[in-house]
Amino acid sequence: MVIIRFPDEATETRALGFLARRFSGKSYSSGETIVPEAALAHLALEGIKFSVEGPATYERLTPLRDTAATAIQ
Repeated sequence: MVIIRFPDEATETRALGFLARRFSGKSYSSGETIVPEAALAHLALEGIKFSVEGPATYERLTPLRDTAATAIQ
């Protein structure tokens, strides 16, 4: 899995619609999206621009997740 980013919101919307039918992944409000490496070639063939941020290691994913705990009583 790799973390990618799209240049603008319109491209992101188009790409997520394309990816949703073909690959699993996760999109964050920070603008970063996690996809399998195989998805990169398909995005490129569709002409969808993106930049690769790096591998989706645990250390990279931790800041993306909301760590705020909800109080349970």
